[in-house]
Amino acid sequence: MRILLVGAGGVGDAFAKIIARRTFFEHVIVCDYDLARAERTIVAIGLKHGHAVAARFSAEQIDAGDPDGVASTARKHGATHVMNAVEPKFVPTVFAGALAAGCDYLDMAVSLSEPHPTDPYRQTGVLLGDDQFAQAADWETAGRLALVGMGVEPGLSDVFARYASDHLFRQIEELGTRDGANLVVRDDAGNEIFAPSFSIWTTIEECLNPPLIFEKDRGWFTTEPFSEPEMFDFPEGIGRVECVNVEHEEVVLMPRWLDAKRVTFKYGLGEEFIGVLKTLHLLGLDRVDPVRVRSAAGPVLVAPRDVVAACLPDPATIGPRMTGKTCAGVWVTGTGLDDRPREVYLYHVTDNEWTMREYGTQCVVWQTALNPVIALELLAAGTWGGIGVLGPEAFDAKAFLDLMSAPESEGGYGQPWGMEDRLAS
Repeated sequence: MRILLVGAGGVGDAFAKIIARRTFFEHVIVCDYDLARAERTIVAIGLKHGHAVAARFSAEQIDAGDPDGVASTARKHGATHVMNAVEPKFVPTVFAGALAAGCDYLDMAVSLSEPHPTDPYRQTGVLLGDDQFAQAADWETAGRLALVGMGVEPGLSDVFARYASDHLFRQIEELGTRDGANLVVRDDAGNEIFAPSFSIWTTIEECLNPPLIFEKDRGWFTTEPFSEPEMFDFPEGIGRVECVNVEHEEVVLMPRWLDAKRVTFKYGLGEEFIGVLKTLHLLGLDRVDPVRVRSAAGPVLVAPRDVVAACLPDPATIGPRMTGKTCAGVWVTGTGLDDRPREVYLYHVTDNEWTMREYGTQCVVWQTALNPVIALELLAAGTWGGIGVLGPEAFDAKAFLDLMSAPESEGGYGQPWGMEDRLAS
């Protein structure tokens, strides 16, 4: 397996550092628009693991917005798989480049949605992933696999949902992805600062778009941003966090393969974060269309959202300033295998202190990057396999969770996952 890794930002860097400890692949080509960033990742791997491991990586400059460039780079290096670790706005071009090169493909976020033109807070427009699923026949004809949404959320959350459907429930009322954390970022003086732990570009897209909900009798529909707030209890010391509806891939992916009466995604943003996002929207700073700005060098065109991203700390750099834990999981309600009401929360918690000590990456990007590495190992072993455009729900969840939780000394990833039985009301 030769992997073309497109993107060496926070998640791409973490992906490379995680896979460096595995032996199932032949080579990883770490690609980025900024070649120096890709090279820094490989240097870090060499310092941690030595020259022999670093020799299994090489760096390449790439423009993720150019499908022909992605394809030619993949062919140049004999890549068998393209791992997309850049912003979701680049999904169409990386996706197209992978197919043109005859590679299998993985991403951690699917193609972007477009709100309904006249009734965005009740009706759907273009759904997340529609552009990719529309090309499923092309991937099937080519005999290639595109595994989409294989991060943590989406990704591990979808694996948990498949596991619950196969092993825990006879009938599912709701599959509710719930994400929360108690992370804090501080400046040099010890003051808490606003510094999102994930791409602000992606966070704005998710949180200000109309949230998506699925109901079996109604199909997909939308609501107002930050709707239906609820307090959710997160495990391992994180505690109660207010969660609100957010647009996310799980709501699109899970109903394609799993039988549930309702599918939701709620994110624990916090009052301050919601306030910042509302202000950005009010001022038009969430826009992606360029606006003309006067500068000393003359008028320039710049997207307001890109300015916001440039002004905030790079999520890849905030790890040393951050403390706390992040939790990703799925809350499932319905009828258990014993025909009695059941309520279960399946989850994985990551501690920033541990990821910084072990990998030199902050916990949110590390937790995201872990799951495509596990998926690639299952594909390399032939445990997972398929053609077309598929989500994580299309594969055996138990195999994934067993490999994830097994000790490293036994060939696993040493990442146990949790399950809390919560009495259904």
